[in-house]
Amino acid sequence: MIISTHQLLDDAGLASAIVDRDEGALAEAYRRHGDGCFALARRVLFDRALAEEVVQEIFVRLWNRPERYEPARGSLRSFLIAQAHGRSVDLLRAETARRRREERETRQRISDPIDLEREVVSLNEAEAVRTALASLPDPERDAIELAYFGGHTYREVATLLGQPEGTVKSRIRAGMLRLRAALVETGITEP
Repeated sequence: MIISTHQLLDDAGLASAIVDRDEGALAEAYRRHGDGCFALARRVLFDRALAEEVVQEIFVRLWNRPERYEPARGSLRSFLIAQAHGRSVDLLRAETARRRREERETRQRISDPIDLEREVVSLNEAEAVRTALASLPDPERDAIELAYFGGHTYREVATLLGQPEGTVKSRIRAGMLRLRAALVETGITEP
């Protein structure tokens, strides 16, 4: 069995080699400490894929910012384990917060149930209005549709229909009286 020079280094030596951008040193650090980091992350997260992400992230961080490890404060293993624990707890908190938010939104949707009876009544009323409107003479219906559904003023309706404003007002008034009578007859409106 051949032993690489990296396997002979202690953690401080590996960290120093990683600062010097030695990929072999990073690989040796992963070989030594990756399983421990993964086991801790998996215990915290109960999710293999997330635990793998945590381990990948902490070793990428070690590669990108190796100066964050200070040998005087402890071993490389304890540094990486602490990183794995911190990142796992962060992910767990974020996941817990997301689940709570989704549960709260679900409860809100459930607590605001559709009032089926009210919806049916609204649909019936809308259908009754459409039917009553369709029963009006064309000049009255056209004037009412432009004024009430189109949002136009009497003057604009008169211009659009090419009729005097007084005629338009009379047609709208007569059409509204017929509509009211038809809706009273269907029971939608009270007399």
